[in-house]
Amino acid sequence: MSQKTILYVEDNEFNRKIIRQLLAQTSYRLREAHDGESGVRAAQDELPDLILMDVQLPKMSGLEATQRLRADPRTAAVPIIIITSYAMDGDAQKANDAGATAYLAKPYSPRHLLAKIREIVPEA
Repeated sequence: MSQKTILYVEDNEFNRKIIRQLLAQTSYRLREAHDGESGVRAAQDELPDLILMDVQLPKMSGLEATQRLRADPRTAAVPIIIITSYAMDGDAQKANDAGATAYLAKPYSPRHLLAKIREIVPEA
């Protein structure tokens, strides 16, 4: 079985470092994008097995990026976990409406996120 690729779309270097360290202990291959536009391009070019998408991103919000990926037949079925630090009432519904597979509010337990990743895309 081939190695599974996770694309993490996040503008905050500290948050990317946490995910890098978390996934270093797994067989997943991590790709990163720093804003919504490059995240959409990376997803279309790479066709990852899973996308972790921040909401507050430069150039294009994570919700808009998710909607664009859902509208593209190549990426429409790629699971997307929306992650946000600005969790407010209705945000989970907005993520769901945008086409998210799952929604996670920061701060979150890295172990909980890894369990969710493995639930959606089991390791090779």
